[in-house]
Amino acid sequence: MSERVAVRKTYKLFIGGKFPRSESGRSYIVQSSNVSLASRKDARDAVVAARAAVKGWAGATAYNRGQILYRVAEMLEGRREQFVALGVPGDEVDAAVDRWVWYAGWSDKLPQVYGGANPVAGPYFNLSAPEPTGVVAVVAPETPALLGLVSVIAPAIVTGNTVVVAASPSQPLAAVTLAEVLATSDLPGGVVNILTGRISETAPTLAGHMDVNAIDLTGVTDAELAADLEVKAAQNLKRVLRPAQVDHDWTADPGITRMTTLLETKTVWHPKGV
Repeated sequence: MSERVAVRKTYKLFIGGKFPRSESGRSYIVQSSNVSLASRKDARDAVVAARAAVKGWAGATAYNRGQILYRVAEMLEGRREQFVALGVPGDEVDAAVDRWVWYAGWSDKLPQVYGGANPVAGPYFNLSAPEPTGVVAVVAPETPALLGLVSVIAPAIVTGNTVVVAASPSQPLAAVTLAEVLATSDLPGGVVNILTGRISETAPTLAGHMDVNAIDLTGVTDAELAADLEVKAAQNLKRVLRPAQVDHDWTADPGITRMTTLLETKTVWHPKGV
């Protein structure tokens, strides 16, 4: 009797709330599993899905977005052992859960911190309110695999943006497993889209895409590539969040900078009543 050959798991992309294979049919092996190798066409498809989700997600109440992020934290907590089995330290999984909860709590508070009434000389109310930028492309950091990923996705979506994430090619399993968590939570399809494969292939497409409004280069470690992506981003005046410092401490208090960098401010004038 011949020895049984185990069925190797195939991790797919996460686009529009679904798990398609790469349109190129390519994959690569990580920890004895097949991982889809995203193409430029996959990156463009992910942007289309993210754009389609903007209206509904940005139009949701801040309270509802907070509820959904908290639900993601619940689902992530329930899959703790699965992430540990992939090599993610238990302490990191716990920190990632706590980070989701932390950002969920900011959903209905940020407008009060970042917006407000402005003093003006005249019989007017002048009110400033933060609004989402739109579609944000994110290059995820390589380490820590899960906490770093959560720390770049959560601040972008809690304020109403949708994202296309280029996951670390050397640490993709945490990203696609997080996609499974998102798919089984209440997060609408298209709010988060995750691409696995070569950053050098997908990131330039995202940086130069005219329907992407901002790009987070946190996970870019190649200075030449980072400079090239900034040049491409300038074509439609994307907001750019530059790469993180090498010694960045992902366990520290994240503050609100990542949220406010990906916001626009809308100011409204209204006459005062007599």
